[in-house]
Amino acid sequence: MAAPQDVHVRICNQEIVKFDLEVKALIQDIRDCSGPLSALTELNTKVKEKFQQLRHRIQELEQSAKEQDKESEKQLLLQEVENHKKQMLSNQTSWRKANLTCKIAIDNLEKAELLQGGDPLRQRKTTKGSLAQTSSAITESLMGISRMMSQQVQQSQQAMQTLVNSSRTILDANEEFKSMSGTIQLGRKLITKYNRRELTDKLLIFLALALFLATVLYIMKKRLFPFL
Repeated sequence: MAAPQDVHVRICNQEIVKFDLEVKALIQDIRDCSGPLSALTELNTKVKEKFQQLRHRIQELEQSAKEQDKESEKQLLLQEVENHKKQMLSNQTSWRKANLTCKIAIDNLEKAELLQGGDPLRQRKTTKGSLAQTSSAITESLMGISRMMSQQVQQSQQAMQTLVNSSRTILDANEEFKSMSGTIQLGRKLITKYNRRELTDKLLIFLALALFLATVLYIMKKRLFPFL
């Protein structure tokens, strides 16, 4: 049976993939959007919501990675988190480009409609108003995307720092293992030396005992059988 932590990691990964695909689909809808500006604004709102959900799931996965007991699994999950963050940053770049393309297309379409007929003065005023509105919307959207990308960069830097710290921990642990290995080898040599000395001591005791018994037998022989 899978551990609850493993199940949570699997769910996070599935949700991240799901939100990533939904973001990509919405970005494609923005590329294909021909207006009006309100439709584009609605699509951007949906994209922002999906990005928030995606970011939340990535943060959950990162937290799960930090809670892993095994260092190897921790590093593997942190690498996955870094890959997801890079993908989200790429999606944000695509989102910005799609917005620019769409708003330029909407602006050109509005210009074409205005040039088809009507009062020239009114056309100029309407065109200026439309351009101002479109420019304001583009600026606001770009600022929002810029803020999101800045946050993403900061999170990537934090993840990178975590990876660096983890690498240092692994190196320190490796040095400790090397030191322990040297101590174990020294202990093994001492035990081997002790065993050899113990064998030598037993042999000396045996020889001393044999000599003692031989001496006792010789004395008893001289006293009991002096004629021999």
